[in-house]
Amino acid sequence: MPLVSVVIPSYRRCEIVLATIEQFRRHYPDRYELIIVDQTDVVPTADGERMASLDADGSIRWLRLSTPSIPAAMNTGLLAASGEIVLFLDDDIELDEKLVPAHEAAQRDGALVAGQVLQPGEYPVRQRAGQTFLFCSDSRRWISEFMGGNFSVNRSKALSLGGFDENFVGAAFRFEAEFAHRFVARHGKILFCPDASIRHLRLSSGGTRAHGHHLRTVKPAHTVGAYYYLLRVRPRHWFRKLVARPLRSVRTRHHMRRPWWIPLTLFAELRGFLHACGLLAAGPKLISPRHPAGQDRG
Repeated sequence: MPLVSVVIPSYRRCEIVLATIEQFRRHYPDRYELIIVDQTDVVPTADGERMASLDADGSIRWLRLSTPSIPAAMNTGLLAASGEIVLFLDDDIELDEKLVPAHEAAQRDGALVAGQVLQPGEYPVRQRAGQTFLFCSDSRRWISEFMGGNFSVNRSKALSLGGFDENFVGAAFRFEAEFAHRFVARHGKILFCPDASIRHLRLSSGGTRAHGHHLRTVKPAHTVGAYYYLLRVRPRHWFRKLVARPLRSVRTRHHMRRPWWIPLTLFAELRGFLHACGLLAAGPKLISPRHPAGQDRG
């Protein structure tokens, strides 16, 4: 049984996830379990054949879900993993040989480790005491949240919390913050490890971008998670943030230049709030460790 299992959820990014797999295999030949949780509805034939071949020869485990959901895909990977440590990565990244060993070493000090994430054009920065924390920081420290594209967690502790709340639908905005809230309350703070670094490619298609641009849609995919998080967790000043969010959503340069989008964006905010209220009333959608791994979770 490998000590570390690496889980990569993917949605409509077959070509890029194959490139990420090749990076991973180049750096870690046969060293770590690699699980791809693929939610792509129609996989191109050539890409599907390549993924099936990698699955058949044991290079990866290719699990497929018919309904796209970020937290459901992560829960499926968490349940399927055989390692004591589960490392979650985005599918559109550049990585090097230090990434997984850095997470593995940091797990000796903390059961939830957040890695460094460099967005396009970013480089590691030295931050002074009192500055707002950035995930491109080069300093190891204890924090209270993490980014979902590069973090590792003790599998048993994550399962004991019920995994990730699948009520974070659509773009699943703030699902990491809600999980971090539950984790910190029970197990203590999160360790930020800058040595465990990735460069995020931030592709414009697939993944959360498949739900459209948050400034140019009337759908609630980008808003429901924010409201659900505030209503469920009730962090400090939550009511003030709840009331202020619609106004903040239209105080952008996009809306100043295109004021006809203001009522449409406010409509998306209203839809997100009402959807979040319904999800809150139904209760959190967590997992049971006995749930069969790798099956569609609907």
